Amino acid sequence: MILYPAIDLKDGQAVRLVHGEMDQVTVFNDDPAAQARAFQDAGCEWIHLVDLNGAFAGEPVNGAVVEAILDAVSVPCQLGGGIRDMNTIDAWIDRGLSRVILGTVAVENPDLVRQAATKHPGKIAVGLDARNGRVATRGWAEETDVMVTDLARDFENDGIAAIIYTDINRDGAMKGPNIDATEALARAVSIPVIASGGVSSMDDLAALKATGVISGAISGRAIYDGAIDLKAALGALSA
Repeated sequence: MILYPAIDLKDGQAVRLVHGEMDQVTVFNDDPAAQARAFQDAGCEWIHLVDLNGAFAGEPVNGAVVEAILDAVSVPCQLGGGIRDMNTIDAWIDRGLSRVILGTVAVENPDLVRQAATKHPGKIAVGLDARNGRVATRGWAEETDVMVTDLARDFENDGIAAIIYTDINRDGAMKGPNIDATEALARAVSIPVIASGGVSSMDDLAALKATGVISGAISGRAIYDGAIDLKAALGALSA
């Protein structure tokens, strides 16, 4: 199972939110590129990036910071937040991004997701962010009636590289991930599922790995706070 350290970008800084609320923010590093290098130096195989401003604006906002991160590291990076048209997808992949995460458009324009996956094999992930099993969009500001598992199944045969499942109620709250829901989703589809939201301890990582069906875990605050020792976690997950 791969551990994806998270760099959430707001106003050019590496931050973490609580429950996705933009007014509940903690700044962890005002040099996100340096943070990315630190993650790479610790042995991380991937880095997870989110343009928080972009998720609300519907277009990239922290693009210059993301480019600085791509210049600073050689490990693959995945990015979500405000990516809602093919031109933006193409531009980021041309710039060297290894994986583009599509969230809002997966609900509002699923055909774009399918077209992108065909055009860029292995480079398109779907971000499914949920409250109580229902997908939320536009930076988690809008809730829908779309069920996570139903939407995931709709992309079953479209060449999606991964599904990133976030339980919004757990995100940034250090209360542990929703393991049952994440495992159920991973068993319902053949697409690799990455857990996000609330991954806050070594025990959480061990429990996710023990399911045998979850391919990765994203963690942010717990790594910054030291609740998860990055080198120990990487060692445990690779064993």
